[in-house]
Amino acid sequence: MNRPERIENETAELMRGIGEAAKKASRRLAVATTEEKNAALLAAAKALRAATPTILAENAKDIEAAKAAGRPAAFVDRLLLDEKRINGIAVGLEEIAALPDPVGTVLAEWTRPNGLKFQRVRVPLGTIGIIYESRPNVTADAGALALKAGNAAILRGGSESHHSSVAIHVCLVEGLRAAGLPEAAIQLVPTTDREAVGAMLRGLNGSVDVIVPRGGKGLVQRVQDEARVPVFAHLEGICHTYVDQGADMGKAVPLVVNAKMRRTGICGATECLLVDQNAHGDILAPLVKALLDAGCEVRGDEATRKVDPRVKSAQPDDYGKEFLDAIIAVKMVDGVDGAIEHIARYGSQHTDAIITECEATAERFLNRVDSAIVIVNASTQFADGGEFGFGGEIGIATGKMHARGPVGVEQLTSFKYKVRGDGQMRPK
Repeated sequence: MNRPERIENETAELMRGIGEAAKKASRRLAVATTEEKNAALLAAAKALRAATPTILAENAKDIEAAKAAGRPAAFVDRLLLDEKRINGIAVGLEEIAALPDPVGTVLAEWTRPNGLKFQRVRVPLGTIGIIYESRPNVTADAGALALKAGNAAILRGGSESHHSSVAIHVCLVEGLRAAGLPEAAIQLVPTTDREAVGAMLRGLNGSVDVIVPRGGKGLVQRVQDEARVPVFAHLEGICHTYVDQGADMGKAVPLVVNAKMRRTGICGATECLLVDQNAHGDILAPLVKALLDAGCEVRGDEATRKVDPRVKSAQPDDYGKEFLDAIIAVKMVDGVDGAIEHIARYGSQHTDAIITECEATAERFLNRVDSAIVIVNASTQFADGGEFGFGGEIGIATGKMHARGPVGVEQLTSFKYKVRGDGQMRPK
């Protein structure tokens, strides 16, 4: 047996063991009490804070490698941890612990004429495989959300964040141990071998019930193409902000800058600014100037290029592009219907926003834009499970089956029917 074959077999054997352990742990988690799950999350949060120096040291290794590889600044920012971000991760775990436990919630109940009593009840999905790239905080968010919903989690982080993810995972395991829950409830795949991803996509012999990818277009496309189990995913975050003629410009200018520039490398960052060409007075120039002055490269259509010599000419493929950087495409459109048409053509059904003081226009936008998240008079960067009150998210789902938008604890459950009778028999 040559070396590549031996490594492939070793990876396959490793992943089989991880899958079997997760399956066993999922049965225990399905009946875990709310108190047990919360105790694990709170203990993990405490461990994270205590391990801050270690996590920072491990993160520094990942940052150094990313810079040496010439990764762009936005990528490094997604990877970077500091004391504030680590505390934010810990706070996220505490917020998840404070959420209502979805497991066992009665969604509906009714009684049939024959006396049979029916209940539709939330239950865990089972084992969730999460495949992600450069964001080490996903290790904690995904593991914690899966746990709260009574699921086992198999985490496969990218090589770029491997050191950081390992250090965070140690804290999650410490929390599980403190609560008396199986350590295999949250497992981190210890290898960066790409075959580990392939094994997860094939379902690990029935051990994996759903896959959630978080990362770039290449990763998500591979998952969607190869997965043999259900997938919660979005391919790209091509988010739009439309500034209507009825906008309050005192509100619109800072909102647009925040939507693009707060963090340029996240999937909720606005990638395209649409401006109503029918506005009385020039609303385009102050928006463009504010973006340029904030350090954003603006690529615009002819009308946009006229308002500032710093604007670059937009190429056709700039509309519908996820820049994940301090770059934005700008286009004038014919009112709200023009914006809706543009979004339908170029958007990714992730998050789109309108800025307007006209209630009728806002409602038209809300009702006709077919995206997972549609926002009025707020930044697209609120496309985050924590901001929705979900205590975090595993990802943003843009499909229309089962989960859509931020995938939080409720979206990580399914349901079953409990039927209670008293000797009823179905007549012939």
